[in-house]
Amino acid sequence: MNIRMLEFMKLFRILGFFCLWITVQAQMKIPPETVQQWASVFSVELRDFTTKYSGSLLLQKKLRDVEPIIKIVEVDGDSLVKEYSDEIEQMLGSKMKSVKRLAESAEDGDLYHEFNATLQFDYYNSMLINTVDEDGNFVDLGGEFPLEGNEHFNNMLVNTQQSNIQVPTNVYNKDPYILNAIYNSEALNDVFISNFQKDPTLTWQYFGSSTGFFRIYPGIKWTPDSNGVAAFDCRNRNWYIQAATSPKDIIIMVDISGSMKGLKMTIAKHTINTILDTLGENDFVNVIAYTDYVRYVEPCFRGTLVQADLDNREHFKVLVEDLHVKGEAKIKNALKESFKILNEVRANGQGSMCNQAIMLITDGAMEDFESVFEEFNWPERRVRVFTYLIGREMTFAQNTKWIACNNKGYYTHISTLADVQENVMEYLHVLSRPMVINHDHDIIWTEAYMDTVLPNTKELFTTKAQSLLLMTSVAMPVFSKKKETLSHGILLGVVGSDVPLMEVMKLAPRYMLGAHGYAFLINNNGYILAHPDLRPLYKDGKKLKPKPNYNSVDLSEVEWEDTEEMLRTAMVKGETGSLSLNIRASVDKGKRPLYLINEYFYTNIDDTPFSFGMALTKGHGKLMFMGNVSVEEGLHDLTSPDLSIASEWTYCETDIDPAHRKYTQLQAAVRYLLGKEPDLECDEVLLQQTLFDAVVTAPLEAYWNALMLNDRVEPGVETAFLGTRAGLMRVVRYAGVEARVAKKFLTPVDKDNLFTIDHFPLWYRLAAENTPGQFYYYPINDKGVKYVIASTAVTVTSEGKTAMAGAIGVQMSLDLLEKRFWAIAKQPSDTDCSNVEGVCPLSCESVDLNCFLVDNNGFTLLSKDRSEVGRFFGDVDGSVMAALIKMGMFNKVSLFDYQAMCKNSHHHASNARPLLSPFYGIVALIRWFFSNALMFLLDFNLCGLWHSDYFVDAKAGYHTTHKQKKVEPFLPCDTEYPGFMYDPSVREANSLIKCGRCQKMFVVQQIPDSNLVLVVTQADCDCSRQYGAILLEPKEIKYNATVKCNRMKSQKVRRRPQSCHSYHPKENAKDCGGASTISLSFYLFSSSLLISLILHRWT
Repeated sequence: MNIRMLEFMKLFRILGFFCLWITVQAQMKIPPETVQQWASVFSVELRDFTTKYSGSLLLQKKLRDVEPIIKIVEVDGDSLVKEYSDEIEQMLGSKMKSVKRLAESAEDGDLYHEFNATLQFDYYNSMLINTVDEDGNFVDLGGEFPLEGNEHFNNMLVNTQQSNIQVPTNVYNKDPYILNAIYNSEALNDVFISNFQKDPTLTWQYFGSSTGFFRIYPGIKWTPDSNGVAAFDCRNRNWYIQAATSPKDIIIMVDISGSMKGLKMTIAKHTINTILDTLGENDFVNVIAYTDYVRYVEPCFRGTLVQADLDNREHFKVLVEDLHVKGEAKIKNALKESFKILNEVRANGQGSMCNQAIMLITDGAMEDFESVFEEFNWPERRVRVFTYLIGREMTFAQNTKWIACNNKGYYTHISTLADVQENVMEYLHVLSRPMVINHDHDIIWTEAYMDTVLPNTKELFTTKAQSLLLMTSVAMPVFSKKKETLSHGILLGVVGSDVPLMEVMKLAPRYMLGAHGYAFLINNNGYILAHPDLRPLYKDGKKLKPKPNYNSVDLSEVEWEDTEEMLRTAMVKGETGSLSLNIRASVDKGKRPLYLINEYFYTNIDDTPFSFGMALTKGHGKLMFMGNVSVEEGLHDLTSPDLSIASEWTYCETDIDPAHRKYTQLQAAVRYLLGKEPDLECDEVLLQQTLFDAVVTAPLEAYWNALMLNDRVEPGVETAFLGTRAGLMRVVRYAGVEARVAKKFLTPVDKDNLFTIDHFPLWYRLAAENTPGQFYYYPINDKGVKYVIASTAVTVTSEGKTAMAGAIGVQMSLDLLEKRFWAIAKQPSDTDCSNVEGVCPLSCESVDLNCFLVDNNGFTLLSKDRSEVGRFFGDVDGSVMAALIKMGMFNKVSLFDYQAMCKNSHHHASNARPLLSPFYGIVALIRWFFSNALMFLLDFNLCGLWHSDYFVDAKAGYHTTHKQKKVEPFLPCDTEYPGFMYDPSVREANSLIKCGRCQKMFVVQQIPDSNLVLVVTQADCDCSRQYGAILLEPKEIKYNATVKCNRMKSQKVRRRPQSCHSYHPKENAKDCGGASTISLSFYLFSSSLLISLILHRWT
């Protein structure tokens, strides 16, 4: 019995092994030789019809025909960078001359004018022009002011014959000081017009007065905000602040003792934020809060100063919001700490090495603090102290004023939120005194910025290159020349002009830089003004918004392969030179990585804080060919209907003479070549190359037309196109617009595929990095509209050098590709399968198989499921993609984005304040009534009664400050994301993937003469549980507290501004604020104080 049982168990084991063997064998086997055959056949078919419909062989033949008469030259980067920088220098120099003329005129206007307190003077108020009352009469300070659209000013309605005046709502527009200053500045009108005639490339010119008004040319209609308030105050703008003062080190000291609670603390916080807004990237700052101990608002910044760039200023504002009152104020220790920091910074050669100041924000100073000034600041008084007395009480006014007056500062009293702006601005006028007394007219250039004040700006977000949306301003201070006021150092205001950076960068023509080359501009702090990889906007829902730190993007954050910061350091120091870097670049919105060798050339722009650089890609980027044809021959082909040239490039300068602005670049070029517009300034080299390209590519027009007339174009072949380095394009539409899938392709809105001011078309750049003659295929998914583009490079060879002449290609529908592929990727039912090991006949149409075409960056070009087209293959089938990466067929490339925006994890946190009890609300209302009643009686004057601006100002100040603080859904961050590149040396692969109860077979085969691979996988084995999707999503780089702190306070190499005005022996330091006497009824004050104390105890 036992023997029989053992024999039975033995048999059972044998049967088990046999069943397991059957199960394993039952896994599908895909014959690699069948897939290889499909790939070979499809390769030939793909090559034949893309070659046929693009006409690439004909174009290559025509280029070979002209090789004996062309010359290939290597672009000399050193000469080119000098040539372009000289042109930029000349352009910026002309802007500086215009601003100097404005400053001279403004100073002369003041010199010969005596102040007239009863002056009656009507001017054009930009908010009131062309406004009529109920009777149809123009309102006061309005009047008829002709406006017409002007292309030079972004098609805005302007008046180029007249400037006009913008006055902030909180400034009384008929104040005698305002009227006299506006009257003085009337002479600027003629200078504005004269400047524009001398230099028609000038844009906005303006004068910002220290009294608050803003004269702008050309005149415009100013639109208030939704509340009817004109909040714009020119004195808050960077160009005004930088021109009015030299660089500065600032420590803001804020009292957070118990007496500062409530409205006082709100006013104090607003004062801090307003001071921070007056700082720029050439300034340095820290914020200290004090009670009976000293507390750094940012502990990371203990004992030092940090650059007041946008990032740090915004960081301080966030921290200031969280300040809470507590304890008793002890000012001595905080003052000592502040002086120690400033002295140490100066001794170590850090910070601005110019002005130094302490901003004391308090509701009173009771201690004996004189000894601190004796120890740290007297007698030199190197550090100015500005004091801001917060709140209604005046008990400690004398102490607070004494501190300012004995330390060359200025004292102001801020009792309401509406007082903050005007009082903070006083410190700028004090810091400007040495410069004014010395009459040093330093010209300043601002950092890059995006002007969102003027109308139509937001429209530009979607119509212009992001990298060139920004502008810079050139500005110059205007002083009073009157001898009797010399020691007071009276600043009249600042004159300036805007310079769009797009106009500056046009001086470095794209055609000379090549497919991947580019030019860029940085300032003395290493921040980018212009760079093709600068992305100042981000998408929040459907809206494009400026990033919080858009104008403080460092060169090292864009040229991140420069790990040693050699390029940045050399450029910041204003050096001239060159260096070579191996870089990882990317195209197609960062999805497609490229390995390039860039040669960088750089130099400084004299008399500015700017440095200019350019990158040329080694190889085809540095070689260009030059051809020659007669104007007559070239013109004939240049006017072909299928031909266009880059509309954003400058073939001829049409903006100098207003009569030329109506011409497109092609029209201007043709008129110049015909001799009809000999006064046009044109790029002769570019025009000659364009003519040559027009002649060489002309046969393609006839070829394409012949295909349409004599040969039935296969449905799905929609567009053929070509482009040359000169920005010339030829396009033929094989299908009508109704029949085309890709309706947007190569239309004016399709910026990615056109020659623009900051890049070559995507199909051109991809072809440039591919083997000439071999087509590069890639999918497009434009909001659900899917199609395929194929392009290839064409070249010319002369004297042993080969240069890229252009790119040519064809755009086709997915239907066409699918039709061709599915017809090939199946074996007929009568296939001889005798020698085939595996499934036979094999068909991609079978439910058992999944077949894909995948491009060299891993994107799906073709799939049975249309929704998978355009997606990364790792997202479609993570198991197979993981195997291909492991086998080395695809290699991961790590890319970085230091301009990213990440979701704010605190976005959904509640910001609502606790609900107040009804009783608290009533008491608060009574307190508000008595407090404001007291202030009304203290501040009462007839002017304030008659003019509603007094009340509007308070309302505007309240609403802008008491808005519930919005938590932004996105914040700036650093991210890392992967890209993938196919290794062409691995031509085929096949393997089994173990996925739990099944094994998934796949076969991959390179498609010859293309950038594609054919992937065939077993469909019925789901590996998604074992292998997750491989995504291209960026991951935020998280920094620990120590690293984050070091990054924030680290000071990169920077070049300090050359001029500094911090001292003048003739300065009248006695003018230190608080001059007006305050007289009030003792009975009224005592009563109000008593009621306030009683109510305070209730609450």
